[in-house]
Amino acid sequence: MEIVAETHCHTCACDHAFSTLYENVRYAAKIGMPFLCITEHAPAMADGPHEWFFRNLPKVVPERLDGVVVLRGAEANIMDYDGKLDLSTRALERLDWVIASYHTVCIQPSTEEDHTRGWLAIAENPLVDVIGHCGDARYPFDMETVMRAFAQNGKIVEINAHSFSARPGSRERCREVALACKRQGVRIVCSSDAHFFTEIGQVGPALEMLREIDFPEELVLNTDYDRFLAVAREKSGRRLIETESER
Repeated sequence: MEIVAETHCHTCACDHAFSTLYENVRYAAKIGMPFLCITEHAPAMADGPHEWFFRNLPKVVPERLDGVVVLRGAEANIMDYDGKLDLSTRALERLDWVIASYHTVCIQPSTEEDHTRGWLAIAENPLVDVIGHCGDARYPFDMETVMRAFAQNGKIVEINAHSFSARPGSRERCREVALACKRQGVRIVCSSDAHFFTEIGQVGPALEMLREIDFPEELVLNTDYDRFLAVAREKSGRRLIETESER
C-alpha cells in the first residue's frame, strides 16, 4: 500500500510548523501526491491562526495548484467533553476537510467515561469529517461503543503515523483503534501530521501496522485514487477534477 493523499498537514500559519502552504503543495507535486489536505490548527491552539484564516482559506487558495488537488480544511480542537469545537459553524461549513482532535493544551485528559462522551458527541456533528489521532493513549475511551458510533455516522478515523513516536503509548493504542475499525467496518486514512514539507506522505509505520493486522485495503481511503477522489467529492461537495474515464 502507498498513499495518494496527505490528509493531515500543517504550515507556518502556526508557529510550531515550518513550511508555507505552497511549499507543502510543491513537495506533494514533486513526489507525485495527487491530493493534499491543508489542516491547520484552529484558534484555541496557542499559536493557531484566527478564525478568519479558515473563513478566507477556501476563497483565497485555489482547489488545484501545480496539478495537486488541495482540500482546504482545519484541525479543530475539541474544547470540552460535550463536543464543543473552537471554530464556528460558519467557518466549518466552508471547509472541505474537517478533523476534530483532542490536544492536551486545549483540554486535559480526564476519565474514560468523559473521553467516550466527547467522542460520541463529535460523532453526531455533521460538520466533522475525520477523527483526529484517537490513538492517543492519554485519552482512553470505550472502543467498541465509540467505533460503532463512528461507523453509524460515516466518520473517517485517522491513523496518525506521527503519534507512533510523538504520543506515548500510541503505537499499541493505534493498533487497537485499527482492529476496532476493522471489526466495525469504519473507513480510515493514514496521515503524517507533517509540520515540515519533507514529512508529507511519511506514513510508513501506520501502513506497516495495517499490513500486520491484515486490515482491509478497501477501508483505507487514501491508498487508492478513485476511492479518495470519491470521498473528497463527498466532503467538499465539488467535482474537483475529472478522471480519464469521465472525460
